[in-house]
Amino acid sequence: MENILAFGTSRAVVRRPTRGEQTHQEILQVAVDIASAEGLEGLSIGRLAQELKMSKSGLFAHFGSKEELQLATLDMARSIFMTEVVEPAMLSARGLLRLQAMLESWLSYVERSVFRGGCFFAAASAEFDDRPGPVRDQVATLTKAWLDGLEDEACQAQALSQLKAKCDPILLAFQVHAFVQEANWAYRLLRDKQSFNRARAAICQVLESAVTPKGLRVLSVNATARKKAKSK
Repeated sequence: MENILAFGTSRAVVRRPTRGEQTHQEILQVAVDIASAEGLEGLSIGRLAQELKMSKSGLFAHFGSKEELQLATLDMARSIFMTEVVEPAMLSARGLLRLQAMLESWLSYVERSVFRGGCFFAAASAEFDDRPGPVRDQVATLTKAWLDGLEDEACQAQALSQLKAKCDPILLAFQVHAFVQEANWAYRLLRDKQSFNRARAAICQVLESAVTPKGLRVLSVNATARKKAKSK
């Protein structure tokens, strides 16, 4: 899981943040919300100052340039993604259970509109895919870390004899990743709330076609546990 853990950073010693650090984080909370809906290019010191009712000079004390602001906003989005998606999934056992948990956490994060503009990294990827520079490089690094994490978990499921030997973990990760991306697109652009259920059904169908009898038992037990949890 080295790739997906690369999405995060090592845990520092817990301490009370200074007033300046707290203000910095509050600014980035607003910045990430704006950027998710209006794009990182639409995020500027002036735009942020207007939203926060702060002076431009005050914001320049935190971010010396637009690019620095964009990179800091990306880091804030990464932290939120870690909290909302990665960390909950890490509580599940490795293999199929964790792969399912990663995908369900990701779908839930988009469905709940954690970011005003949907999946932050899907939007940033579309915005910066052809724009060379540090911002694009960071978007690509973080996006690839997540895809690699899905691939790694599929490989782990195969090593545990939960996926068939003929299953291609890279192709499987590509497919399930695409289903969540499509659900995000359909919900944001077409306001299709059923896209999440379709994505879940598609993921289930792909996994069921790739699992061994052992893997099918894992999926069945997990499905039963989820039904019981929902009924409580």
